[in-house]
Amino acid sequence: MASLKEQLGGLVYSTEHGDTCPQCRRPLTECECAEQAEQQRLAELDGIVRIRRETSGRKGKGVTSLEGIPLPADELMALAKALKKRCGTGGAVKAGVVEIQGDHRELLKGELEKRGFRVRLAGG
Repeated sequence: MASLKEQLGGLVYSTEHGDTCPQCRRPLTECECAEQAEQQRLAELDGIVRIRRETSGRKGKGVTSLEGIPLPADELMALAKALKKRCGTGGAVKAGVVEIQGDHRELLKGELEKRGFRVRLAGG
């Protein structure tokens, strides 16, 4: 791990290249950090989509979270949009996890199985 001085002492903006990436110190147009992080996330998945209901940190409001969907970020956003439309609720995609408002575990399980994913209900 780099020291605090090294972390804060890097180039942030250049009039020649514009903004630079804080991790690889290359111009944002040449940076591949996001692509590498996405490839690493996909490589760590085991191919099983886990569906769970969560209420922690949401003032008692429940959401159904879908974790482990083996899709790139843009396809994941499109799938999330289709699932939200199917459930008739809102939701979000945060760090590769799709969150759908409300308890829709059984509906989402059937929908994902129709799309060819291996699905497992997780949690209580």
